[in-house]
Amino acid sequence: MRRVPTVAVSVLCALLAACSAPPADPPASGDSSGTPAADAPVGGDRDAQGCIPSAGYRWCERSQACERPWELAEREGFPNEAGRFEEWCASTPGPAAGPVAG
Repeated sequence: MRRVPTVAVSVLCALLAACSAPPADPPASGDSSGTPAADAPVGGDRDAQGCIPSAGYRWCERSQACERPWELAEREGFPNEAGRFEEWCASTPGPAAGPVAG
């Protein structure tokens, strides 16, 4: 049985190491892309109103609350379609129904 020379093994290892991809740099924790940093806790992304977009919450001006569009659509009875959440949240509520004066 022949022994492989140590020099050949060293050269082979050096070539394999040179072919590997360099490690990717981790994203900066305060980047401006709007995506949370890799080390941010789940649900740790909040928008200007305090809503958590990664959990599906968006600000609704009409209800003055963070809402999930599909839940609001079901609760308020409008179709869960593109643009309807924005439309509903941008509108002002009608007059409250009260006793009729007479």
